[in-house]
Amino acid sequence: MARREEVIVGLDIGTTKIACIIGEVTDDGVDIIGIGTHPSTGLRKGVVINIDATINSIKKAVEEAELMAGVEVNSVYAGIAGGHIMGFNSHGIVAVKDREIRQSDLDRVVDAASAVAIPMDREVLHVIPQEYIIDGQDGISEPLGMSGVRLEAKVHIVTASVTSAQNIVKCANACGLHVSDIVLEQLASSEAVLSDDEKELGVAVVDIGGGTTDIAIYSQGSIVHTAVLSVGGNHLTQDIAVGLRTPMAEAERIKHAHGCSLVDRVSPDETIEVPSVGGRPPRVLSRAILAEIIEPRVEEIFAFVAREIVDSGYESVLAGGVVITGGSTVLDYMPELAEEVLGMPVRRGLPRKVGGLVDVVRHPKYATGVGLVRYGLVSDQRQHFRIREEGLYQKLSTRMRQWFSDFF
Repeated sequence: MARREEVIVGLDIGTTKIACIIGEVTDDGVDIIGIGTHPSTGLRKGVVINIDATINSIKKAVEEAELMAGVEVNSVYAGIAGGHIMGFNSHGIVAVKDREIRQSDLDRVVDAASAVAIPMDREVLHVIPQEYIIDGQDGISEPLGMSGVRLEAKVHIVTASVTSAQNIVKCANACGLHVSDIVLEQLASSEAVLSDDEKELGVAVVDIGGGTTDIAIYSQGSIVHTAVLSVGGNHLTQDIAVGLRTPMAEAERIKHAHGCSLVDRVSPDETIEVPSVGGRPPRVLSRAILAEIIEPRVEEIFAFVAREIVDSGYESVLAGGVVITGGSTVLDYMPELAEEVLGMPVRRGLPRKVGGLVDVVRHPKYATGVGLVRYGLVSDQRQHFRIREEGLYQKLSTRMRQWFSDFF
């Protein structure tokens, strides 16, 4: 087995912030040794709209993390989100050679399940095996070495816009970074905040970021549904800025410092100071007014989530309830409001299963970054994504070599 890289880096390229998390591989797993964040101005709803601004933000975040960790970053696992993300389930079937299932058979059956028509402007991000079926026996997670004649695989395929993925790679490459893999953000967040028991029981992860709300549903230990909603914490900030007539930067600060998701939990005596625009003096307002602005928008976001869960057809399998995470879930009483809207148990997900700077990263806004490091730890993919893919001749010769090795 090849020796693991000593350092794994997760790069969360979000709408409101860029976060760089550096993890050091240890015998027990991974220790977080460096964290860097910088405001993100080059993205909208998870998609890059300004290359230069995004490159600048990535550089600042990576430099900060490098300084803290005392290492130089060369490759990263980059997160991707946005309304262009699409996920669907597929099924493949192959005949088993020699009646014993080998790795080549697993590769072939996953390839068969992945052989679906995808538009030219989209590319496959992930092909995630859900379960294998051998001669009609389902529910098999590790079929290697088992006997059988017919092998089937159920997989979940995630696709993304080619240009959106390439823009993320281009921004990272411009900062001198290789992209080891592009990872769906809610998949990464799930690695950080979910327990194996929750995945087995059935759970939905709702990652509420600045520009998007990312959903992943797990059942029987595997992912069965993914979705991205183009609504997030920025909509809350805009509502506060308009409702309180204050600048966007101040609205963001007020949201995190004083935000509350339930009006009836706010004392009538509580007040907040709200800066004005145009040089006018600041005003003192009741905190309940702020809650009256926030509650309907949060309720609306969870109504969209509830509809997505129902439309997915997996509402009945969520015995583990819902786990909310992401920077926008720090508002007081958000899990309680989510429980009212969704009608199932809800908890706030914090990054776990890491060592090192645990107290620093134990915050919902670092869930994706820590999850990317965790994903890198369990992933055996070490290829580097570049803008120019390998040529057609090279692809064909690689496929031919694989074919000959299977049969001869």
